[in-house]
Amino acid sequence: MNKQDLTKLANGLSALSIFRGVLKYKPMTALLEVLTNDDTDATPSVSSNLSYTTKKLVAYGEFVYSLADDGYSFSDFLQRVIFQDENKYITDVANGKTPSQTVVNNAARELELFSQLTKLTAETIFGEIYNQTYIPQFENTPVDFVKVYGQRLKNVNKYGYGIFATAKMFRIENDKIVPVTTADEITLDSFVGYKEERQQVIDNTKAFLNGKPAANVLLFGDAGTGKSSTVKACVNHFYDHGLRLIEIRKDQLFSLTYIMERITGNPLKFIIFIDDLSFNKNDDCFSMLKAVLEGSASAKAKNAVIYATSNRRHIVKEKFSDRTEADDVHHSDTVQELMSLSDRFGLTVYFSKPNKQLYLEIVHNLAKKFGIDIEAAQLDVKAEAFALAKGSRSPRTAEQFITSLI
Repeated sequence: MNKQDLTKLANGLSALSIFRGVLKYKPMTALLEVLTNDDTDATPSVSSNLSYTTKKLVAYGEFVYSLADDGYSFSDFLQRVIFQDENKYITDVANGKTPSQTVVNNAARELELFSQLTKLTAETIFGEIYNQTYIPQFENTPVDFVKVYGQRLKNVNKYGYGIFATAKMFRIENDKIVPVTTADEITLDSFVGYKEERQQVIDNTKAFLNGKPAANVLLFGDAGTGKSSTVKACVNHFYDHGLRLIEIRKDQLFSLTYIMERITGNPLKFIIFIDDLSFNKNDDCFSMLKAVLEGSASAKAKNAVIYATSNRRHIVKEKFSDRTEADDVHHSDTVQELMSLSDRFGLTVYFSKPNKQLYLEIVHNLAKKFGIDIEAAQLDVKAEAFALAKGSRSPRTAEQFITSLI
């Protein structure tokens, strides 16, 4: 590319209107500085002792350095930020609106510009200077953004946009939805046992994704039986069908209003996941969850369901003294209100402790998976002794036992 071509690229980037959000990222600001610095004149600038060429090299070094999180691949970086950009073009399409012709035309020109950027190399940027000094390299593979972005528009209900195009699972941090970068990658075929229990959750999730009536789900039962793992495995399995998970803690239930507002109208489907749920009778978060489970118009998004896990069938902790509250005129109603929260989940699935046979079956499957070479009878004796020391049998205990042998 000659100087005129680079200037044209810089002008195009400066005038972005649909995808202007990509300019906030460091690689783009650094690249703009590279493209707008004239390396044909080595005369020092008025405001700096650096020559134009040196200034360009400094900006270029920042450009390459800032690509580290994308494996120093500029094309990978561009795909990431363009696909997650929440702009007028994709939000109109996602909401079933027809974008104006002006938006369509501007988007097409900008996508073609991005395609041209994926053809840049260190040599095309620096020309003759490339052979005169050390120039760091970066990866870049040609991408037809007009084509690939068009495919994402057609399948926006699977790919999503904005932050929800960046990950499978999310959490609440500082009152904002953020992606989980180290999400659990567990799969549905990695489990042993609990097939019937797990199938209920899978079937409900399928119904939800297919637009059929789906229930909020409470998975309750003994610790370490795979309740949370079941939910996360479902998300991993159905991610390509447009399913995402947003995990919140009990103390973050007041964020439900923000979450529902944030996802309302989004073409994706969301599981709002609350792990290890339990309440005290005076818990302020109780009413917030109750409103969502009852389907309050102000609290519930149509594209969301609540999946919660608990070690308790009745997730509001109750003492015997609570049943003899002298100051409550309608105390029986109060007790029923507290006990009925779990009944507001349309589907409850019980995960009990495995019996000895299932526990040992899980142990043997894990031993095979991790290449543990111990005679079966001896493995059984060791596994039972380990469970006795832990105080119970469970899939988690089996996993911990196998881990101790590795």
